[in-house]
Amino acid sequence: MSDPFLGEIQLYAFQFAPTNWAYCAGQLVPLSQYTALFSLLGINYGGNGQSNFGLPNFQSFAACAVGQGPGLTERILGETFGSESVTLISTEMPQHTHAVNFYAQRDNTKRQVGPSNGSALVSPNNSSIFVQSAPVSGTFPATSVTVNPGNQAHPNQQPYLAMNFCISLQGAFPSRP
Repeated sequence: MSDPFLGEIQLYAFQFAPTNWAYCAGQLVPLSQYTALFSLLGINYGGNGQSNFGLPNFQSFAACAVGQGPGLTERILGETFGSESVTLISTEMPQHTHAVNFYAQRDNTKRQVGPSNGSALVSPNNSSIFVQSAPVSGTFPATSVTVNPGNQAHPNQQPYLAMNFCISLQGAFPSRP
């Protein structure tokens, strides 16, 4: 693009910011050097507004429109929200049970009290490990399977493609309609 607007943000698929563009990495820039850009961005993305101001930061963030859609929370310019990981606690997990049936195995050669080292459920072509069409012998109690999130965080991100967001440091000052 030959004549970008000042403050315009573009995606680039290469490893450098073009001349008169800067990475959108949240860095602070001197207000005295970029007064026109400061008049557009203010301190929405950081800085003290006296000697510096921040550029937008797209590191680990996705873009989101400003405003409020029907039934959605309002989003203001420069606001960050969301998280890269979430730790569930037991009160956030829905209450439910799992019925686990077990069947009596009448062939003693196929019985085990518990799995031994290296054992797995397999069925050779000429043998069945379970009794064919056997009635259910019982159900494990609901306490056999419990809610235990383990306080371990899990990733909570949409899929991403890493590219460079850059902001124009020079260009035509955008006019208001």
